[in-house]
Amino acid sequence: MHEEARERLGRLRVDAAARVAALAEALAVLTDARSSSNDDDEHDPEGVPLSAEWSRLQGLTEQASGELTQVEDALARLDAGTYGVCASCRNPIPAARLEVRPFATHCVACAEKLGR
Repeated sequence: MHEEARERLGRLRVDAAARVAALAEALAVLTDARSSSNDDDEHDPEGVPLSAEWSRLQGLTEQASGELTQVEDALARLDAGTYGVCASCRNPIPAARLEVRPFATHCVACAEKLGR
């Protein structure tokens, strides 16, 4: 089970890191466009304002970065031998939960108590 988890987490890490890099590049291009633009893009009827697109990309970047952190934390737990163990009650996290949420830190009962 742990080798399967390591492979799956590795794939998730590669995917999340690629999204972070692509979004960072898109933000850099957009930031450059915003700084060199003299137009009032907030009133452009033909497209999405640059500030709205920047906000959208910033949110996606934060989401991808958060996922990358969760995956890296799960890999660290795997290395430490605590992967699949609930951080609250110390009982095993069911395999079905780890299948759906491979970076879960709590079993379903504890996650519900914590509102996660």
